[in-house]
Amino acid sequence: MKIIKQTGIIFTICWLSIIIQQILPFPFPSSVIGLLLLLLCLLTGLLKVSHIQEKSDFLLSNMAFFFIPAGVGMMNYFDILKENWFSLVVICVLSTLITFAATAFSIRLTIKFINRRK
Repeated sequence: MKIIKQTGIIFTICWLSIIIQQILPFPFPSSVIGLLLLLLCLLTGLLKVSHIQEKSDFLLSNMAFFFIPAGVGMMNYFDILKENWFSLVVICVLSTLITFAATAFSIRLTIKFINRRK
């Protein structure tokens, strides 16, 4: 019964995020709205981690399963990927390097702010 309750909580948050997305006057992903709603519920104490712990652990441990449809869908566009493989590799490498640099910069900045507080 606990799993059904936890699934209901998660689906309710997803459903509310879809409704909010449709109400908003600008496009915004409902998945992000759902994550923000869940964070808000957890921060305010409306939900406790124990209310969704088991279902969340199940979804996280099976996350790779949810990427299978996207991977299979990419095969429909294999000819386009084959034509543009070099551009895609360059974009992936550059975006990875930029992400590493931004992460390193933000960590250094955070450490500097922490040391100033002391």
